[in-house]
Amino acid sequence: MNALKRHEKLMEILIERQEIGVSELSTLLDVTGKTIREDLARLEEKGLLIRVHGGAMLAQNDQFGILSAKGTGDKHSAEKEEIATRALRYIEPGDIIALDGGGTTLQMARQLENVPLTVITNDLFILSELARKDKIRLVVPGGERVRNVLIGPTSAQFVEGLNISKAFLSATALDSELGASIYTSDLVPYKKALVQTARQVYGVVEHQKFGKFALWTFADSQAFDVIITDRGLDPRQHELFAQKNIRLDDGSGELKS
Repeated sequence: MNALKRHEKLMEILIERQEIGVSELSTLLDVTGKTIREDLARLEEKGLLIRVHGGAMLAQNDQFGILSAKGTGDKHSAEKEEIATRALRYIEPGDIIALDGGGTTLQMARQLENVPLTVITNDLFILSELARKDKIRLVVPGGERVRNVLIGPTSAQFVEGLNISKAFLSATALDSELGASIYTSDLVPYKKALVQTARQVYGVVEHQKFGKFALWTFADSQAFDVIITDRGLDPRQHELFAQKNIRLDDGSGELKS
């Protein structure tokens, strides 16, 4: 296993465990403790984890590229609900929309009224939520289960053949220069396909994720037509995105760019 793939697996383990020791990581990844300590040092330099005595803990323990098997949790639920409520205002009956996997898009599904829509999603929690709403047509790209999402080698190709009017994407982190990023490379082609295919692309990102980055970038910041966030966004982040003419909807009454 090369170093980059090992770093990805290490981050996935931390997402699941939140904190883990060097010896256990060494066993799980089948490498020496020395290699693990070197990996941890490199990832700490990138701000992705914090080394503690005998191991490491996730630096951004509420920011998942994919959700834990335990579910969405309650981290920043108020922000997610606020963003979801605002995001739904961009949806009209008859739209063909894509809901990316994530806690905020799950909130969108929970708040979505039972109206005629087509929803493309690979998130099992979202599918479960929308299955009871009989006026919504569900389209599932398919693939193998990776925690809460279905993903496979043909998922991106399937999406690229669809006519998607609006796509709503989550991210682990969002930086004005480095773009939208996640921890898990398996999801990158699918997310890129959504960005390239949809007529309008919306980011749904809590303010805590701004100015940060994860391992894999799937979209430039300018790729989003609108980035929907909550009212807690730091004014300095507003300015950084405004300098690039990126439209932000934080509920202040006007789109800032």
